[in-house]
Amino acid sequence: VQLQASGGGLVQPGGSLRLTCVASGFAFDDYAIGWFRQAPGREREEVSCISSSGGRAYYEDAVRGRFSISREYGKSTVYLQMNSLKPDDTAIYYCAVARGAWSSSSENDYTYWGQGTLVTVSS
Repeated sequence: VQLQASGGGLVQPGGSLRLTCVASGFAFDDYAIGWFRQAPGREREEVSCISSSGGRAYYEDAVRGRFSISREYGKSTVYLQMNSLKPDDTAIYYCAVARGAWSSSSENDYTYWGQGTLVTVSS
């Protein structure tokens, strides 16, 4: 199983980025995929999750209305569109595969993790 996260970078407050997670080595259609982030000095937290069918999504309160998660089955890829970025969004972002079709937002529900991509929001 491999998860390759990309798309991070430096962006000004109010800007946008789209993170990409390319998955391989497992039945992509059968598992939920989540995005987590970890800021310096803080615990890792779940930002968003999308169900295996793509019909259900979860967003952390701090990002709801600004971030949007989606998945493209033909490319085994999950996207996280991040708009109206704030300095508090600065973190390393990771994608991960859940144990099943949905997730309870606990890290324990996830089995494999990507390497992370750094997002820095600063003027």
